[in-house]
Amino acid sequence: MLVIYTRKYVLRLLMVCTAMGMFFNSAGAQVFEFTGNRKRETIPFTLVKNLMVIPLTINGAGPYNFVLDTGMGLFLITNPDLIDSVKMQNLRSIRIQGFGAGEELSALVAPSLEITIGSTRAKNVAAAVLKEDLFNLSSFAGMPIHGLIGYDFFNSFIVRISYASNTITIYRPETGYIPRKGNKIPITIENRKPYLVADVDLGNGKKLPAKLIIDTGAGHPLSLETYNGKPFEVPKVNISANLGVGLMGAITGYIARIPSVKLGKYTLHNVIASFPNYAEVGARVQELQRNGNMGNSILKHFEVVFDYGREAIYLKPSPFFKEPFEHDMSGMELSSGGTDFRRVMVTRVEPYSAAEEAGLAKGDEILSINFKPVADMTMQEIDNLFRSRDNRGFILEILHQGSKTKTRVIMTLQRRI
Repeated sequence: MLVIYTRKYVLRLLMVCTAMGMFFNSAGAQVFEFTGNRKRETIPFTLVKNLMVIPLTINGAGPYNFVLDTGMGLFLITNPDLIDSVKMQNLRSIRIQGFGAGEELSALVAPSLEITIGSTRAKNVAAAVLKEDLFNLSSFAGMPIHGLIGYDFFNSFIVRISYASNTITIYRPETGYIPRKGNKIPITIENRKPYLVADVDLGNGKKLPAKLIIDTGAGHPLSLETYNGKPFEVPKVNISANLGVGLMGAITGYIARIPSVKLGKYTLHNVIASFPNYAEVGARVQELQRNGNMGNSILKHFEVVFDYGREAIYLKPSPFFKEPFEHDMSGMELSSGGTDFRRVMVTRVEPYSAAEEAGLAKGDEILSINFKPVADMTMQEIDNLFRSRDNRGFILEILHQGSKTKTRVIMTLQRRI
């Protein structure tokens, strides 16, 4: 199974067809190895919209930017331009189905690629290649994104993630690296993805052990999809939202707060959770026997060590441990454009939101925020600003769709949950 959610909560790719699953299961594990005698290496990543992006090369070409994604069971290339750039051969076509409304899609399988990350290399890596860049992750992130990598990399090393320094450190698996003061939590690896059980407090006396995908390719804190074959009850205080885009179209649902999530000995309070509409997600993951997934907005509260071989993760509080969970308080979705991704466009405005009250609409272009040109800002910086504080005001310079005249508006953030 493959899941991608993109857009506002960057979810993930969902449900690859049986043919693709059979192909990758039979292909076996592609192993990354250090090219020399190294025992460890530290690799920087770029955090954008709560996604970790690392550079890698394919067949000696690149570097290309890939999302480091534990929820991805295979190596996925989302930008079809790479077919010619890296000289892929022996491609075969497959069909894909996924969450959301729409028809099935087609993709290609590249059976043998050589991938290099830092001083590590894997040969004969099988990859899925989308024929169209359906998710437009580059516009979402404000930088070129070419695909996602997960299981093959994480299964080859012990991987330590530091969200404080934006680095990953990888160790040879035989080292048995254990972080000092790290709380060990057992995991299972199922269909090339890691799962854990977290104690989730839903409020009104409802607590349950939830089986969750550990999903570094998801920007949201928590997504609750199904429990005992039924949808989760959405808390009374909620907002309807466009949660993302699956392979087959938009994924809608609700965003609300739940009292707490407990991971090992650590408890996080007042956590934001998304509740996808059951027909679009929950009803389609019954056979996976999971309750949802946990993304980077929770994981970044810790320094995290993944040890797939020993089926464990280790958590140690990061400098962000006490950071509160906040949602976007502008009520608009943004996309970057232009050849260098330095233009910022409004792609959706939620009803009764701060953006709507300020007169913003789909198709408008934001030129500056508090007199700072958006061309000098990253999408992560903009995202942080619009999550920063209830009632915080911003002066936005806008070019309304179809207009040649710049205007300035005042937008005041609204915490709606």
